[in-house]
This record gives sequence, structure tokens and C-alpha cells, in this order.
Amino acid sequence: METVVSGIRPTGNLHLGNYFGAVKSFLQMQYEYDCFFFIADWHSLTTHPRPGNIRNSVKKILAEYLACGIDPEKAVIYVQSDVPEVLELYLYLNMNAYLGELERVTSFKEKVRSQPDNVNAGLLTYPTLMAADVIIHKAVKVPVGKDQEQNMEMMRKYARRFNQMYEVEFFPEPASFHLSEKAVKVPGLDGSGKMGKSEGNAIYLIDDEKTIRQKVMKAVTDSGPVTPDSEKPEPVANLFAMMEIVSEPSVHDFFNAKYNSCEIRYGDMKKQLAEDINLFCAPIRERILATLSDEDYMERTARRGAEKARESAARTLREVRKIIGFKA
Repeated sequence: METVVSGIRPTGNLHLGNYFGAVKSFLQMQYEYDCFFFIADWHSLTTHPRPGNIRNSVKKILAEYLACGIDPEKAVIYVQSDVPEVLELYLYLNMNAYLGELERVTSFKEKVRSQPDNVNAGLLTYPTLMAADVIIHKAVKVPVGKDQEQNMEMMRKYARRFNQMYEVEFFPEPASFHLSEKAVKVPGLDGSGKMGKSEGNAIYLIDDEKTIRQKVMKAVTDSGPVTPDSEKPEPVANLFAMMEIVSEPSVHDFFNAKYNSCEIRYGDMKKQLAEDINLFCAPIRERILATLSDEDYMERTARRGAEKARESAARTLREVRKIIGFKA
């Protein structure tokens, strides 16, 4: 069975866009591949979070992924910092990564512009840590968005460079598995673009009913159509797109007919959409809260995941040491 590795940065709660994007893909992949899903707490250090924030974020993300249906019996889910072998491989990869190529990475250049007072070495060597996370399990596929393609190419470069330098065929070059080709794109509530944490236009899986209703009722619309069957502006089209995802087809068709006949009442549509979103999120929210309250289960799951991940990583690292010339 082919190995797939994917990292999850512990930055905020999961929202509907995450669920219908990455999470649903993960739920399917865990039955088709040998999956390693890790919570990338080392990666989060590039923004200098407080210790309490790291612990709480890791706990929250673990609970949310388990509540969404990641099965620890089918996939290995673990915390990155529980697998110290990754850092040793990260060191070896850094020894063969060059300053010029790291400085040319688009995401690094963007961070230099956006946070000029915090241009740390971790930002510069982000691609090598990302590569170590993946190739330590000899993964052949990595589910990523297309915006990560440059980091994926760096990952393949480091795997290839190791093989060439030591004249071996040890690391496979992992292929990008683009989620956008399979995943549903969930629009944001601000009238443009997709749902995202940084955009402030997201509905989170853990949001309560009142919060969901308030967010949906504030969603951007327009003054309504003036001619039958007119084209929907983007903010209105986004609401209908979200309704296609969470509502019954008959509900979507009803409001679509009202729009096309110029009889749409956006307030009624938003109330229905809020109700349908809550019906979808409520069981997931309940499972998240139940999982968060079960400390023993979460600890056992993280420990079991770390054991499986370390077994895989240690097996790779023994061979890497031998290839390089160190005592295995």
C-alpha cells in the first residue's frame, strides 16, 4: 500500500472549508493508503507562540480531527514533536540545502515582507523540515493545495539530492496530490473568495448555534435581482454555493426559483442556511466537545500514534545513518 503523509498546522479551529477540503479527502485516503497525519507544532514555532497556546492548539486540532472521523486504527495520527527522529533527518537535509535556493522560495520571501522583524532561520529552512516530515516515512504522495507546489518541488529536490550524493535509490520523490481536484471549495461569508481563518469569513465546526446564526445573517448580499433569471453577483452566488453543500436539493431549488422570479427574501434564505449549517455542524461539535473532555482517550491516541510514527521514522533513520557513514 502506498504511503501518504500530511501535516496539519495547529493554527485555530477547523472550519467548513477545511472539512469539505482536506478533512473529507483524509477520511477517504485512510482506507486507500498507508496514512500518516501529523500536527505540525514545530512548524508553528516560526511565529513564536506561547507554550500554553501550543499545548491548547495541539489538543484542539487532535480532538477535531478525531471527531471528524480520522480513525487511529486506520491512519497514524501524531504530534510532530513526539517524533524526534524527524529533527535528525532535518539536520542532514540542511547540510545539503543551499542558502540561495532557500532564499528564492516564494513563501519565505512573502514572510520577509510581512514580518520583517521576525525573519528567523526556521522560516528559511521551512522546506527542509517539511521534507524531513514526509520522506522520513518514505511517502510517495502528499495531499497539498496548489500553493504548496514550490515546497513540494524542494522536497523532491532534497530526496533526489540525497540519492545522488550517496549513490543510492533510497528516498522516493513524493508526488503532489492536489486536494483542489477532489475537494469542494467552500465560499466565505464576506462576499468573495473561499472560506479561511485569516480572512475572518469562516464558520468553525465548533461554533454554537447562536454564533452560526449571527455569522450567516451578516453575510454579504445585494439589494436583490431586478430582472428575472439575472446572473447572481459573487456574494449571492456564494450563499447559493454554500446552500448546495449543506442543504437539501429541494431547499436550494426553492430559493433559486425565488431568485429567478425576483421574489427572493435574503433574510429568509439566510435563516434557512443558518439552520442547515447548524444541523450539519451540531453532531460534529458534540463529538469535538466529547473528545476534548476525554483526556485519557486523547492521550492514548497521541501516544499510540507517536509509537507507530517513531517506529517508521527510526527504521528510515537507521538506514540513513548507515548510508551517510554514521553508526546505525
